[in-house]
Amino acid sequence: MKHRIEGPTPLTIKATATGAEIGLASFLKLVFLELFEDADGDPSSFAEEFADMHSLSQAAQRGGVDCHARHEFDERLDQMIDRYADEGTVKVPSCGVTQLAAVVREIAAPRPVPGQRGAA
Repeated sequence: MKHRIEGPTPLTIKATATGAEIGLASFLKLVFLELFEDADGDPSSFAEEFADMHSLSQAAQRGGVDCHARHEFDERLDQMIDRYADEGTVKVPSCGVTQLAAVVREIAAPRPVPGQRGAA
């Protein structure tokens, strides 16, 4: 069962065999809309910025964790997350927090495992 958590950016959560899945499609749609708006304002600059980030990511992978490219990539990626994705946060109002807590308690509760009935 998929539970919907209400808020300015709704999310979903559902139990899986190994834990839970949190659906962030609404949040990601907003991120894409921010990207589209930025691209519409200056398409060539936008494309250059993303191509440059791709080059930096490749250089960072080749150079390891302490290379200049890695530090520059991380810093610029953090700036992009701040700009396009509201610092990477999903705001959940108090009523949504209450819903989320109830769903997490339900998902975390012990569940019967098929095949264990009558195994004792």
